[in-house]
Amino acid sequence: MPSSSPPRPGVLVLNGPNLNRLGVREPDVYGAVTLEDVEATLRERFSDLALTFAQHNGEGALIDALHAADTVETAGVVFNPGGYAHTSVALRDAVASISTPVVEVHISNVYAREPFRHVSLLSAVCAGVITGFGVAGYGMAVGHFARQTG
Repeated sequence: MPSSSPPRPGVLVLNGPNLNRLGVREPDVYGAVTLEDVEATLRERFSDLALTFAQHNGEGALIDALHAADTVETAGVVFNPGGYAHTSVALRDAVASISTPVVEVHISNVYAREPFRHVSLLSAVCAGVITGFGVAGYGMAVGHFARQTG
């Protein structure tokens, strides 16, 4: 009987408030690509990896998703917290409370925008931060976890 390798741990791609509006909201800042386009691209590019996608506009649902991702079946979380990055101590504490690594992703270059966006409360408790590369940042983050599990 041929031996099969165990399944690779999955990656959660978690999106915060207003990211369901990609492609419509401020296309000069965020581009014309929709969240569904991002998901389809990642599924195609990382077809050998178990990807799970979620988007929530509420802080509590994001916290619940982070807690649920803290399992041996999850290699990591790619997290675009949206505006909550700059305001939510609760999300920072949720990321700090899990052992599953989190990579924070921002589509726009937050440092080239309004001063209030220059500080992320989450960055210090994340494994890494990708900002300013558009939706390609999602692929960079998933690729990081794919290399870790490969």
